[in-house]
Amino acid sequence: MKLVIEMMGGDYGFESTIPALIQFKKDYPEVELFAVGRKEDLAPVADYATIVDARDVVKIDATPLEVLRAKESSLLKAINTVLEAKADALISAGGTGPYLSAATLKLKLIEGVERAAILAPFPTKVKGKQVAILDIGASNENTASHLYQFALMGQQYAKAVFGVEEPKTYLLSNGTEDTKGSPLVLEAFKLCKEKALPYFMGQMEARDALNGEADVVVADGFTGNVLLKSIEGTAKVLMDSVKGAFKRNLFSKLGYLFARKGFKNMAETFDYKNTGGAILIGVNNVVVKAHGNSDPRGFYSAILVGYKMAKADIVHKVREGLQNVETK
Repeated sequence: MKLVIEMMGGDYGFESTIPALIQFKKDYPEVELFAVGRKEDLAPVADYATIVDARDVVKIDATPLEVLRAKESSLLKAINTVLEAKADALISAGGTGPYLSAATLKLKLIEGVERAAILAPFPTKVKGKQVAILDIGASNENTASHLYQFALMGQQYAKAVFGVEEPKTYLLSNGTEDTKGSPLVLEAFKLCKEKALPYFMGQMEARDALNGEADVVVADGFTGNVLLKSIEGTAKVLMDSVKGAFKRNLFSKLGYLFARKGFKNMAETFDYKNTGGAILIGVNNVVVKAHGNSDPRGFYSAILVGYKMAKADIVHKVREGLQNVETK
């Protein structure tokens, strides 16, 4: 297996990516790694990866055309390395817009896919169970046909990664009734019914997205991204509030001693750094977007996501799953 790692993106750059790459190589010595960035800065990984020299970093607000013109950028060189080395996955913590648009343009959409989507697994209240939510930000506008395909791709992910044979699939809406929802959701609901989308259960409200009932939750990119940021923000506020409550006085601190194991488990369950990143599903390669503020542990998790997705052969499964639906 070959993984290409763009080393210069994200808030912390080499500070996060270098220790993450070294640790991953130690844990998975059989995987061939390509590290893309300034070669003088990547000297510490020389024994762990093939270094691809790149001099520049793409601006976070760069347009797709600007990315394609930035010949010496770590992002473009990483994408080109994927193509040249026939690598299995690409991992970066760089800006979402430039990264995903350039990856889509260069690696191309899977045949029949109208729009790629960002998919991320989320923890649920059911221990050990996750839910795949997409799109969480690849696009600000989508069509009903896009949402229908997102559902199909999400199901293939749930089957390959979660091991769920019949992934329960819902459309994210502001109500569970068939008549509730935006014009887009109502049109997508109608399309899913007309095409007899397998395992389609109807609509689900945001407050139920993490209750463990759904295996796949589908939304347009704008709504999905708002959901993502809301979940992350709420989790942080709750954890900070709990910590504050236990620090109030001696008795509350004593109470924490008895409850700390439970809170530690909860914190680990909802810590996004354990997930590492999201994948751009619908393109002809595994493309992982790590969190921009990933620390070494977070970026390590993103590399691990790329490894697991490639090992699960998710691209082939999505391609095959879409073809099977179309030929029915």
